[in-house]
Amino acid sequence: MKTRINKIAGLIIIAILSISSFTACTDDNSSNNNNIDNIVSEGAWSISKFNEDGIDHTSYFSGYQFSFDDNGTLTATNGSNTMNGTWSKGTDDSTPKLIITFSVTDGPFEEISEDWEILSSSTSKMELKHVSGGDGSIDLLNFTKN
Repeated sequence: MKTRINKIAGLIIIAILSISSFTACTDDNSSNNNNIDNIVSEGAWSISKFNEDGIDHTSYFSGYQFSFDDNGTLTATNGSNTMNGTWSKGTDDSTPKLIITFSVTDGPFEEISEDWEILSSSTSKMELKHVSGGDGSIDLLNFTKN
């Protein structure tokens, strides 16, 4: 009888620990991924940082304002030039991503057409990171609300 009670108590403890660890692992990533729709589609954004392989290329986007529409359309304009693209959210190995695509094959807008890991997001700033599948180099992209 005592052995049977010990086995049941052990199973209950394992079940409680399993449930606790499962809920603890899902909070941070899902909140960033779920809120990104509401965050990006409100207002205009500008790029406050774009580092590619450790080199600052933020100036490539000087004067551009980015609008992320609810329908997945992304528009970047600086008054005289307009670049059209798309955006969506997704996950890769449980990592929340912001996927940006511009239909150019050359230049700075091609460089930010990537699946960006969401490092942090708020109503005023998004910090993103991309790790190259080819050489493992790291790019950083920050958007700041205008």
